[in-house]
Amino acid sequence: MNPLLETIMGAAGGGVLQQVAGQFGLNESQAQSAISALLPALTGGVQQNVSQEGGLESLLGALTGGNHQQYLDDPSTLSGATQDGNSILGHLLGSKDVSRQVAAQAAEQTGIGSDVLKQMLPIVASLAMGALAKQSTSNNLAGMLQGGQSSGVMGMLGSFLDQNKDGSMVDDVLKGVAGKLFGGR
Repeated sequence: MNPLLETIMGAAGGGVLQQVAGQFGLNESQAQSAISALLPALTGGVQQNVSQEGGLESLLGALTGGNHQQYLDDPSTLSGATQDGNSILGHLLGSKDVSRQVAAQAAEQTGIGSDVLKQMLPIVASLAMGALAKQSTSNNLAGMLQGGQSSGVMGMLGSFLDQNKDGSMVDDVLKGVAGKLFGGR
């Protein structure tokens, strides 16, 4: 299982999964399938942003400056996460058209209606940032930044960005950049 998905599924003793399922009228298995189907697009968005000049610094600033971890620590806050999630989606996916495509693709994978998945996408984006923030906190991100240990920060993000699990995120980030340059999305 993807470390980001593991963090989300285990948050609040499974309470996050229960909250998402209840909020969207799904059972827990459907909610987990939906989250699993939506996360890769968000991961791809993070990869593209990190590969741009200043992208890593921007992500780290959002992780340390935002209160994203609240969504994992207190699942009841998810009912108000849509606005935050839409802002995250704007940065990661760029347009509502891309968000609609992501929801449609996830609907094909899960059998859950694309209308439900479109509503769910901002919540999952908030959860993804919360999981990244939680992982960065557990890895003492602030201390690494102050100490100038950017390789430690990259190591923390490496497993998240290494989509094909070959031990290197470089090929995955470059593939994202090439896809963006050549219209692969």
